[in-house]
Amino acid sequence: MLHAKMKTLFPIVVLIVLCSWQQPSDSGVQPANWLRGSWVYHGARGPVYECWTRVSDTGLSGKSFMLKSGDTVVLESIYLLSEQGTLYYIPAVTRQNRGLPVRFTAKAVSPGKLVFENPAHDFPQCISYTLITPDSLLAEISGTRNGTAQRKLFPMKRVQE
Repeated sequence: MLHAKMKTLFPIVVLIVLCSWQQPSDSGVQPANWLRGSWVYHGARGPVYECWTRVSDTGLSGKSFMLKSGDTVVLESIYLLSEQGTLYYIPAVTRQNRGLPVRFTAKAVSPGKLVFENPAHDFPQCISYTLITPDSLLAEISGTRNGTAQRKLFPMKRVQE
């Protein structure tokens, strides 16, 4: 009799578990989801790669690096964090600010566009990413350095893996 009840209850229990199971939500970093993957910028010193992965419901982790003589040279580590409804861009740049992270606050977030600012930072004060096509984006840093407005553009292409 117990065996018959188990046979009847088992499909119901499985159905309840399947209906209540949910994928982790990434709504905190959802506006930046398009950034995930690997990108390359071809600069004067050679290709610079930027790779983004989701590390939690509220964060993306990024690395910017070059390949030099067969070695990987990390230029910066970045964390994109959603905290209490605000998105933050937190880079730690090698050879700047003693390698310590600096927090930039999102000022504009829309589909395909992320703009972060930190007016107190020396340079840049603004960092932005604009999705041009699913396989290309434009990263930009801008602000004032020594009283002069500066702007650097980094057109990037998605690395096909």
